[in-house]
Amino acid sequence: MHIDHAGIATNDAVGLADLYVALLGCEPVHSETFDGMDVHFLDCGNGYLELLEPVEEEGAIARYLENNGPGIQHLAFATDDAAAALDRARGLDIECIDEEPREGAWGHEVAFLHPRDTGGVLVEFVEH
Repeated sequence: MHIDHAGIATNDAVGLADLYVALLGCEPVHSETFDGMDVHFLDCGNGYLELLEPVEEEGAIARYLENNGPGIQHLAFATDDAAAALDRARGLDIECIDEEPREGAWGHEVAFLHPRDTGGVLVEFVEH
């Protein structure tokens, strides 16, 4: 596995994308509205930044921003088999938020692990 992307919660995904493009030379590669949020992916050469802006008041990113403010919301790791990655986590007694992979942004299969079992970090497995 390797780091696929860092998910960053923000109230202004377009503005933050513009900043990272200017600051880091990242390239915008994908945008969509998905699961109550606007999602913007920036290619940084060796991984992505995923900028997450809520478009619904009740969504996960809106709750995250309300409780924590803007910042890194999760780290995602690329895997060839998200279901096997979940099984490995269960074998280590890590609580899985998703019992099985589901469709995520960009049409990828994703699954999340609870941060209380992963050092306070919301971990996502991404199967491209």
